[in-house]
This record gives sequence, C-alpha cells and structure tokens, in this order.
Amino acid sequence: MPISELLLPEFDAEMKITRTMLERVPFDKKDFAPHPKSMTLEKLAPHVAELPGFGLTILTTPELDFGSGGSARPRPPFESAGLLKFFDEGAVKTRSALAALPDGSWNDSWKLSFQGKPIFSGKRFLAYRQMFLNHLVHHRAQLGVYLRMNDKPLPSTYGPSADDRMGF
Repeated sequence: MPISELLLPEFDAEMKITRTMLERVPFDKKDFAPHPKSMTLEKLAPHVAELPGFGLTILTTPELDFGSGGSARPRPPFESAGLLKFFDEGAVKTRSALAALPDGSWNDSWKLSFQGKPIFSGKRFLAYRQMFLNHLVHHRAQLGVYLRMNDKPLPSTYGPSADDRMGF
C-alpha cells in the first residue's frame, strides 16, 4: 500500500476537525488574546486557515525561505466565508498532492529557512509531520483555548468534548 494511502485518512480527519473549529470562531472578538504574548484571534484563525497551503508547499517543493517573499500567498481574510474558503481550497490542493506523491519522494530532503537562516532541514516525511501536521494541531489547540475563553462550544476532536458529544 502506498504511504499516501496510509496518510490520507489522518489528513481527512484533521482537516474536518480543523474546519469545524474555524466555523466556531467568534469574529466579533478579533482583538481577543488570552495573554499579552499570545496572537490575537484575528491573527491566529487566519494562520490556522492558511496552514493547509503550507502542507502543499512541503509536498510539492524542495524548500521554502520565508524571507524571500517570492512564494508568499495572501493571508485569508478574518471573516467566516473567506476564511473557510481559503482553508477549503488549501486542503483540497494539499490532499490531491498527498494522494499523488510517490513513496520515494517522502525521503527527499526538504528545507525551511528565513532569510537564508535554517529553521528545518530533513526528510520530506518529517517536514510533513512536524512542520505541517503537528503545527496545524498545535495552533488548532490554541484556537480551542480561545473558543473556550469566549464561551464558544468546542467540537469533538479525538473524542467527545464537554460541548459536542455528537457521534459518541
């Protein structure tokens, strides 16, 4: 069985959970941050929505330098329809690239840097798992804290939440 076939169910589940979380963002609380060092909701939610596009970059290029400015995508807007559209488009493209990736490409080198300074250098598989998927889960968990602190119901993630027991 190709590696991508093993990874697609996980990808689909993570995208579904993330989309549900984004659907619950309180757009009237754009300046909310739980701590002065935390991102505002207006920065965090679009970052979560743009991460599938980062997954696409990992799957389709050998490297990314954030400081080069050449491949920068516009940030998603901080409003429901635009945020969800941006997320959905990135997820569809990334899923397609994931499904098409040959097994041998997982061992290719992949590099992330900022203005030439290395942030990550390793196998594409590790970049996909650590820099994309784990990164997405990390920021989605932050978003869950923001939702909870604004009395928004949390969706089921890896089991039922106190707010959303549907399907359990």
